[in-house]
Amino acid sequence: MNKEELKLTSAEIGTLWGEYVNGTAVDIVNKYMLSIIEDEKIKLLFEDAIKIFDKQKIQIRQFIENEGFPVPIGFNETDLNKGAKRLFSDIFCLHYLHIMTLHGLLGHSTSLSSSVRKDLRHFYESCSNDGMSMYHRTTELLLEKGHFQRDPYFYPEENPEFVSGQKFINGFFGDKRPLASTEIIALSLNLKKKIMEKSLSIGFGQVTKSKEVRQFLESTQNASNKQIQLLTNILKGDNLPVPMSWESEVTTSRDAPFSDKLMLYHIGFLLQSSQSYHGAGLASAMRIDLVATYERIILKNLTITKEWFNLMAKNKWLEEPPLAPDRKEIAKNK
Repeated sequence: MNKEELKLTSAEIGTLWGEYVNGTAVDIVNKYMLSIIEDEKIKLLFEDAIKIFDKQKIQIRQFIENEGFPVPIGFNETDLNKGAKRLFSDIFCLHYLHIMTLHGLLGHSTSLSSSVRKDLRHFYESCSNDGMSMYHRTTELLLEKGHFQRDPYFYPEENPEFVSGQKFINGFFGDKRPLASTEIIALSLNLKKKIMEKSLSIGFGQVTKSKEVRQFLESTQNASNKQIQLLTNILKGDNLPVPMSWESEVTTSRDAPFSDKLMLYHIGFLLQSSQSYHGAGLASAMRIDLVATYERIILKNLTITKEWFNLMAKNKWLEEPPLAPDRKEIAKNK
């Protein structure tokens, strides 16, 4: 069966819709960052990232239009305040591109796993390849500049060991076992993403024009800070190093580079994406205190995400994704 005979499924349309909206939001941020970056090597990465998405954006539009669905509005030049003062340092911009590349890789992999049609699978494979190339390049440049934050090192054991009792999962009472390497992976990754989320909340909060958006961003910042402390304390309990913060890489500018709609959406996107990483951390946790910490963070983020949804809907900033047919409504209006 060729692609003309095989219509896109609801999952395929949904992933295309999400890729377009999320991609256009990040693209606007990338364009602003390109306009303020002075370091030529970092600037080159952003130029390439923008070119890559321009190509992907055209292909996504074609997929959606060919199925007869309206292309989402997403974000465009009207959400960018050209000539705005510098809000972020060059190094922060590089960290941002690195973290958002990680988010993109997860999104492309999820989209690929939901795709059946051959041309769409090849498209997401191409997106993943572009993402992997950008991941390598951002990592190499961060290493070159001495800003890549490596995960903690381990000293090897002489022989493999087996779990021998309840002590392996204890965390609240008695002696805690040291963290497992599988648990540290998730802790480190969640911390880096939460630090980015907090830093963006600080920057967006000081430039937004809306009092409601500012209050929300302040609450998000406070929640992120508490969650960073929770995860940091677990690492420190084993005398392990923690990722450095990036707040000092946010300037004191009050000149908004973006629309309030884009800034609020972007934080919501990070909140929703982080739930996947928190869930992965919870799945890998085998110590009771670590399980409880992830559950606490996930529940708090659900509350914050509800507040975000209400604020986005109130301002009519949240586009509605394609919906399944309402059969009852169709029958009623027969």
